[in-house]
Amino acid sequence: MPRLSSRVSAAKLGVWPTRVDRLGELARAIGREPDVVYVKRDDLTSPVYGGNKVRTLEVLFGLAKGRGATRIYSTGAFGSNHSVAAALHARRVGLEPCCLLFPQPHSVAALENLRVSAEKCARFVAVPHWSALPFGIAWVHFAERRRGERPFIMVPGGATPEGAVGYVTAGFELARQVARAELPKPDRVVIGVGSTCTSAGLLVGFTLAARLGIGFIDARGRPAPPDLVSVRVTPWPVTSALRIVGLAVRTSRLLSAITGDPTLALDGRELQSRLSVDGRFLGRGYGHPTEAGLRAIRTFRDAGGPELDTTYSAKSAACFIDILSRRVPGVTLYWATKSTAPLPEIGVSEKWPRSVRAWIGRAERQLKSR
Repeated sequence: MPRLSSRVSAAKLGVWPTRVDRLGELARAIGREPDVVYVKRDDLTSPVYGGNKVRTLEVLFGLAKGRGATRIYSTGAFGSNHSVAAALHARRVGLEPCCLLFPQPHSVAALENLRVSAEKCARFVAVPHWSALPFGIAWVHFAERRRGERPFIMVPGGATPEGAVGYVTAGFELARQVARAELPKPDRVVIGVGSTCTSAGLLVGFTLAARLGIGFIDARGRPAPPDLVSVRVTPWPVTSALRIVGLAVRTSRLLSAITGDPTLALDGRELQSRLSVDGRFLGRGYGHPTEAGLRAIRTFRDAGGPELDTTYSAKSAACFIDILSRRVPGVTLYWATKSTAPLPEIGVSEKWPRSVRAWIGRAERQLKSR
């Protein structure tokens, strides 16, 4: 799509393509054939900080720079991967990172992420609850404008059509890897869904790649995109199929408008037919570890797979293992979305908001008592 690439200015943050690994040891541990179990290593999108947010930020940073922004705000929970990714990558392209975050359940991953966001962001705004986030966004926008700044405020997870474009390209990337015979065509792809941005982009990317005859073709030469299994790490209705498909439709319409190609605008019913949302592994809710997730962490570690975390990737990996254990036929690919790049070790600073320091203190006490 040359017209798309010429009109969408993306920052250069990641290392592409990310590789696909066969999880032979994991397959054998579950009693499956080694050639039907794969992982897409988006945990390795960048040595600075990887994970799925890097693809989204490339487009959103480009959009922010194009609008003349000097500061970029990430929004979400204290342990937000999106906030950490923005905090560590923004200055690489001349943007000053800031964040607007709310508390979440205590976990090791959330504690590590929060320390990075608090230290690396030029401005940290803490709101008491997720329900206060819209008011916080409005206040930050007003306050920044009043100071003469040009802020660009991202919604949680960058879940906009522009943000989802990053994972449309990821869908094409996997299709090209199939076309190059790096792996067989997956029958299904398993991924965690929190803000819906990644799932929506993949739905569009898989569908368009199949239509163009790239990789996702069946034995009769017909388009055959993989099914997408999106595993909830945040609750309904945030992760409802309706929201995912709705964002996917808007993303496809954006691509159609940019390129002037009406065939890129996709029908929601077609996208819905390739999507299933699985909420069985959410447990008590966002940020709360589950027994199935902890088992998945051990299974992946023993099999040499990517490292998982309790908030995000362990829950989607638990679903992946369940599919394999039930011997669902066909090739199943797990999409690793949590960065495995080491985070800097950061001590608590008095300059951080008091509510943030108090949350960290409670988290450290609670984690020590486990």
